[in-house]
Amino acid sequence: MSKDAGKRPIIIKRVKKAGHAHHGGSWKVAYADFVTAMMAFFMVMWILGMDESTKKAVEGYFSNPAGFKKGYGSGSSPIANGNTPSKLSTETVKLIVHTAQEKAFAKAATEITARLDSAKGVLGPAKFEITMTSKGLRIELIENGQGNNFFSRGSASMTKTGLVGLQLIAHDLIALKNPIVVEGHTDATLYGQNANYTNWELSADRANAARRVLEQSGLDPARIVEVRGYADTQLRRPLDPQAAENRRISILLPFTGGDTNMSAPDMGVGGR
Repeated sequence: MSKDAGKRPIIIKRVKKAGHAHHGGSWKVAYADFVTAMMAFFMVMWILGMDESTKKAVEGYFSNPAGFKKGYGSGSSPIANGNTPSKLSTETVKLIVHTAQEKAFAKAATEITARLDSAKGVLGPAKFEITMTSKGLRIELIENGQGNNFFSRGSASMTKTGLVGLQLIAHDLIALKNPIVVEGHTDATLYGQNANYTNWELSADRANAARRVLEQSGLDPARIVEVRGYADTQLRRPLDPQAAENRRISILLPFTGGDTNMSAPDMGVGGR
């Protein structure tokens, strides 16, 4: 028997230590899931804030993009663009929202006109004009020189006609969500050469008087984002600077959620 027969071979095992858990990639998967869930949550909250017509348009697109676009490919839908499916881009969403606002404005214009017509006994010959413009919905209280003016002459003191008219208008503005701009306009009649109170102060004071009535009628004050006094710088009848029609209060509800063509011509939708 040889001398090496009783010796056992020496085996060396080297155990490789595993890295700490935070050096692995499992946390990235969990974080990605969390971010996706949060994105889905905010998408749901955003959609819940839309009106019914916009919700249906978005729901129809995502339920069947190809079929939905094919069905509206030759129509007036804001997402119509032929038969080829495509992603719902930001610009497309803006168009959907813009179209929905146009419908809401048209409905409000019809309801306001009907409400004012029903109060002719109080308002008399007072003139109201409602137009849909490229900027949004514009409602104007225009003096016509036939009585029932909205303000006492040369004063920011509102008459009963102006008070009742604004209260009726506010009733339908409350249901909308758009911001509101209130403007005051005067004719070119001057107070006097050295007067401390001018058409600038008068137009701004009348606009603020209108704002207060809207707020007292239930309109959320946070929605009124601007109060402007233009004096006689934006005359309705430039060839007749002292005409009664130049004296007016204008309420503008701008479009939101997308760019609009500010130079496009106005499109009338009603008035009285």
